[in-house]
Amino acid sequence: MLRLVRARVSALPGGPEAGKQTERPKSGPPLVLLPSTPPVPTTERILQRGIFEINGRSCDVVLSDSALRWKPIQPEHPAAPAVGNSKCDFLSKEEFIELKDLFSVKLKWRRSAKQQKGGTLLGITLFVCMKKEQNKLKDYILNLNNLSEDHCALWVKDLKKILTEFSNRPKSLKVLINPQSHKKEAAHIYYEHVEPLLKLAEIKTDVTITEYEGHALSLLKECELQEFDGIICVGGDGSASEVAQGLLLRAQMDAGIDTNYILTPVRTSLPLGIIPAGHMQTVDVCTFSSTGKFLRFGFSAMFGFGGRTLALAEKHRWMPPNQRKDFATIKTLASLKPENCEILFLPAKTSQNFQEGSRNEHKTTESDYNNQWQKIQGHFLNINIMAIPCCCSMISEGLVPNTRLNNGSMALIIARNTSRPEFVKHLKRYASLKNQFNFPFVETYNVAEVKIQPRNNCECDTGEFEFHGTSSKKNYPWNVDGDLMEVVSEVHIKVHPQLMKLYGGHLEEMNDYKLQSS
Repeated sequence: MLRLVRARVSALPGGPEAGKQTERPKSGPPLVLLPSTPPVPTTERILQRGIFEINGRSCDVVLSDSALRWKPIQPEHPAAPAVGNSKCDFLSKEEFIELKDLFSVKLKWRRSAKQQKGGTLLGITLFVCMKKEQNKLKDYILNLNNLSEDHCALWVKDLKKILTEFSNRPKSLKVLINPQSHKKEAAHIYYEHVEPLLKLAEIKTDVTITEYEGHALSLLKECELQEFDGIICVGGDGSASEVAQGLLLRAQMDAGIDTNYILTPVRTSLPLGIIPAGHMQTVDVCTFSSTGKFLRFGFSAMFGFGGRTLALAEKHRWMPPNQRKDFATIKTLASLKPENCEILFLPAKTSQNFQEGSRNEHKTTESDYNNQWQKIQGHFLNINIMAIPCCCSMISEGLVPNTRLNNGSMALIIARNTSRPEFVKHLKRYASLKNQFNFPFVETYNVAEVKIQPRNNCECDTGEFEFHGTSSKKNYPWNVDGDLMEVVSEVHIKVHPQLMKLYGGHLEEMNDYKLQSS
């Protein structure tokens, strides 16, 4: 929702003659002296200069190819201000906005309720969206008031020309909406809150409402994408993961890569936007393969407790989502059993501190990387591999605090076999301010690649879980971005730095155990 900056609209003529000084008359109020052009960095090229009223004050406004600057106009002989008058200093201070933060510019008209066109011109309205701390965006409206139609038309023409020349500004977007997500309100959210902003920014859209699971994936693999500058996904975690998967697979297909054996994937040319979106950034993506065969792309994975819980939840999809999640979690905890595994990992080149104070924190050093693959064997209750923080409302700091979207590494978190009460304490720590890694059975590593090889345990009681295959082999359940992936043998996970572009940082908010999308 746009916030309107309070500004009383009034008329003020402007134009090329506004900058000229005139001879002062013998009597009457003091003349307004237009100051010299506000200082502009030498790298900027001045396009327009004129007088507008901004927030009730007449201002000298300068438009360059990268910024809009304005400064209140002072009388030629103002009354002498008190020394150190901070209010006067503030009122005469130059202000500016960078044009890269401008997402739309319109002529502002006063019209009657029945008028569709025409009316009385009031000036120019600028719609600004600035990036603030923690990836949050702040939007506001700035009014430049001036009654001259010719003057305002020239400014609007130059402003729109600058916006169209920004290379990372999309002109056409493909929109994919999952009607089942957000409590079946995704379409309403898009048409009520998102589409009006895209129209305001004069961005063309082609909207598809998906009809079944995998629809977005198949569409992205087959449709013509050359006419679009980006893809927008309106949906939950599963939708975002499916669209990311489709974009990455399409990039490999366009590059002529056999999608059954993807060793070094190419980057996607189209950025992905997850509503709500913002500024563009790159993001790391993981590949999952088994016995040399490519399985899928993804951002996070769980094996052991996380995989078993999702597998059980998938068997009870007739339940409401929250009940299904709670039932699967409690049932899996009641039959908690470790997996006998061999873990091989290649330490990342850059050190990453996931959580200070961890008892078993393993910081990566250059010597670790030179030693190549490291091996861990034993019985494990849960194994997490995360290339993103995975934040949500229940876990504000995420499963892996301090993990970034594009640092070229993954967090490997291992929970060795322990008692059920101790493991439950570990899980509860994720939703508290206490350190979830500060347990003797939890180990953390910063890695670039991981290979997890389950050791088949034929006498293991599977209980509720049905594993397919022969008596000597079974499919082990994995939770990959909220999707169930069943694999018989070793799984190889490798992070690929900055493989995809993303509008905004909202991929960091993919849910904790990925069960809210199941």
